[in-house]
Amino acid sequence: MAELGAHLTAASARDGRPSVFEAVAQDSLMAAVKPALQHLVKVLAESNPGRWGFLWHWFDEIYLLLDLLLQQHYLSRCSASFSENFYSLKRIPTGDSRRQPLATAGLPKRQHCKSLLLLVLVPYLKGKLEKLVSSLREEDEYSIHPPSSSWKRFYRAFLAAYPFVNMTWEGWFLIQQLCYILGKAQHHSPMLRLAGVRLVRLTAEDIQALEKPLPGATPSQTASIKAQVWSAARRALGGIAFSLSTGLSISVFFLQFLDWWYSSENQETIKSLTALPTPPPPVHLDHGAGSALLPKLKTVCPLCRKIRVNATALSTSGFVFCYRCAYGYVKAHQRCPVTGYATELQHLVKLYSPES
Repeated sequence: MAELGAHLTAASARDGRPSVFEAVAQDSLMAAVKPALQHLVKVLAESNPGRWGFLWHWFDEIYLLLDLLLQQHYLSRCSASFSENFYSLKRIPTGDSRRQPLATAGLPKRQHCKSLLLLVLVPYLKGKLEKLVSSLREEDEYSIHPPSSSWKRFYRAFLAAYPFVNMTWEGWFLIQQLCYILGKAQHHSPMLRLAGVRLVRLTAEDIQALEKPLPGATPSQTASIKAQVWSAARRALGGIAFSLSTGLSISVFFLQFLDWWYSSENQETIKSLTALPTPPPPVHLDHGAGSALLPKLKTVCPLCRKIRVNATALSTSGFVFCYRCAYGYVKAHQRCPVTGYATELQHLVKLYSPES
C-alpha cells in the first residue's frame, strides 16, 4: 500500500514541484511563529505592565507591520515568503514552466503585490474575525439587549452562520491539497492560486545567486535629495528586515517548541502528570479543655452538636461548622475549634449545596 501511494507525496524532479509535505510544513511554520511570539509578549506584559503592556494591547497590529516588513524583504530578495525560503522554495508565475527566472530576479509587480497582501492581510483579518466571534459569543451569554432587538438577532444569525463559513473555508483548502496530491492542481493552497503563482524548488543557480552579497549602492552627486532619502530609508528597512529574518531563522525551532509546549493538548498531559493527590485532613488535633471533639456523624457541627445550619468551612483546617458557631468561636478565640490552628474571620468559607 505504501509503495502504491508513494508517488502521490513524492516531489517531482522534472519541474521542481515540491511534495505536499514540504508545502504544508512551510504553511505551518508561520502559523507556529505568531502564537510563540504572542506568549513571549504576554509574559513580558504580565511581568511589567507599565512598560510592556502596550505590546500586548497592540500585538496584532505590531505583528502585522513586522510580518509585512519580513515578507516584503523575502519576496523582493528571494521571490518567496520567509517560510517558503526556509524550506528552499520559491514562487514563479503560474504557467511559466519552461523558463524559470532566478529567485533574485523577483516576481512581476502584480504577482508581488497580490502575494504580499495575501500573505500578510488574510491571516490578520482571519485572526480579527475569530476574536470578534469569541467576544460576540461572550456578549451573547451576558447580553443586556432585549431578546427581540434587531442587533441581537443580527449577531445571533452571524454566530450561527460562522461555523459553516469557517467549514467552507477550511474545506476549500483541503480540496485544493487533495487536488495537488493527485496532480490535478499546480497549487496546494488557494492563496497561491489567487496570487497567480506556484511553488517550485530552488535550483543550484538560485542558491548561488542568493549567496552572493548584494551590490552596494553608490549614490551619485547629481541624485536628488528625495532619491537619496528614499534610498537610505530602503536600506534601513532592508537592514531591519534582514535582522528580523536572521533572528527568526535562528529561533524558529525554539518557537515551534514553545508552540508545542503551550498547546492545550500538551498542557493537559502536563497537568495529568503533575497533578497532586487530595491532601489528607489535618493530623494535629487540639485536645485542650476548650477544644471541640469531632462528632461521629459528618453532618453534625462539632461545636453545637446539632445538624449543621448554613455550613461554613475554615480554610485553615478544612473542618465544617454552622456559620453562627464558627463565627462566634473564631471571633472570640482566633483559632480553629478542632485543630487549634490560628484562624481569622476572613478564613470562613460558606458552603453551598443543592439541598440548601
